[in-house]
Amino acid sequence: MKLFRLLFSIFLVFVILIGFTPSALAFCGFYVAKADSKLYNKASQVVIARKDNRTVLTMANDYQGDVKDFAMVVPVPTVLKEEQVKVGKPKIIERLDAFSAPRLVEYFDEDPCTPAYDRALESAPVMSAPPAPQARKRSNRNLGVTVEAQFNVGEYDIVILSAKESRGLERWLRGNGYKIPRGAKRLLRPYIRQQMKFFVAKVNLEKFDENGYQKLRPLQMSYESPKFMLPIRLGMVNSTSEQDLIAYVLSPKGQAELTNYRTAKIPSNMNIPVYVKQEFGDFYKSMFQTSYTKEDKKVAFLEYAWDMGNCDPCSADPLNREELKDAGVFWLDNNADEIAPPSFRRRFPTSNVFITRLHVRYTRDKFPEDLMFQETSNRENFQGRYILQHPYTGEANCKAGRQYKRGLRTRFEKEAQTLARLTNWNIQDIRQKMKLEGQASISMWQSFLSWFGM
Repeated sequence: MKLFRLLFSIFLVFVILIGFTPSALAFCGFYVAKADSKLYNKASQVVIARKDNRTVLTMANDYQGDVKDFAMVVPVPTVLKEEQVKVGKPKIIERLDAFSAPRLVEYFDEDPCTPAYDRALESAPVMSAPPAPQARKRSNRNLGVTVEAQFNVGEYDIVILSAKESRGLERWLRGNGYKIPRGAKRLLRPYIRQQMKFFVAKVNLEKFDENGYQKLRPLQMSYESPKFMLPIRLGMVNSTSEQDLIAYVLSPKGQAELTNYRTAKIPSNMNIPVYVKQEFGDFYKSMFQTSYTKEDKKVAFLEYAWDMGNCDPCSADPLNREELKDAGVFWLDNNADEIAPPSFRRRFPTSNVFITRLHVRYTRDKFPEDLMFQETSNRENFQGRYILQHPYTGEANCKAGRQYKRGLRTRFEKEAQTLARLTNWNIQDIRQKMKLEGQASISMWQSFLSWFGM
């Protein structure tokens, strides 16, 4: 058995080494900052773990009002039983957010007078590694609403409803103390036509106070259905502003994408001025809004796609097996972890889990339909990644050094133009901030003239 473990370890190390390709090296850099969900005041977050027809959906609750007024209504394809619903761990969503957030990296130029040598090994990617009452059915013939199930989960009282018409469902919800926005019946109607059920939750105030909770914890539900979708229309009731949704889709196959809206990659892998290190949050919000506008405000942006076993550069460690289970992953391969040595498992989590981070900014007119997903076999790595390239500041008196110094101002101008294009920030303001950092740029026209000695 010891020999088998040794051979297995050697084999895995071999696989990792031969997997270091030039395309992978292009992602290297020193991670310095990330653009996580904290940038957005109204960002909803969901985790969707999906394999075949089984889905585990975790919804973060960012409700800001009095918890006694909280009501969650989620259309679901089937009647959920008590064992299919539980309270999730808020830390899991924070971990997924940190791991997949768009990131800022920085490089430092070498001395141009130092003879060139193979730096492939230096730039190689670093792998990081209470009892509930028995469910019962009740019906209200006047309103056409049936309570299919009723139970308690943690600090939540849950009912699963079916309904014949939206007006009756809205009246039932209001009559039973659920504070839902006016006009909900119009958005409930399509789900009733599809014969979907309604997962309805409100806070059990006694249990909430008894346990001393400060915030509402996420709810996690699991079910089987061929429908791979996320209902967002109910969240638009009476909403007049744009809303952000960040979905972390976990799959054993590869990237997830939308089928009824286009999925576009966020602009990435671009050099920007070094002063942005102090303004990365503002940069990313402006860049996202600019991209969102250019795409006519009706696409989902891919911000991250990667195998959960590693990252490059890492803005947070990959989730371990227990964390993945908490996130809803139910297909983990136990055999591989049992064979691999403990030291290897700590550094390189083996999981066959691929994470896709999709960021949707939506309004009622641009996103009139719920989000429909599909799994793909595409395992191409992608990340929102922005590069700070620090210039060499030494003497550099050789010929190559003088050429390098002459080219810096043109390089700085290119970075200024890139930043202006990505964010719609004023180019003169960008140049002024760069100058304060010692990165005086030269305009493209000046560069053209100087090239010909004019």
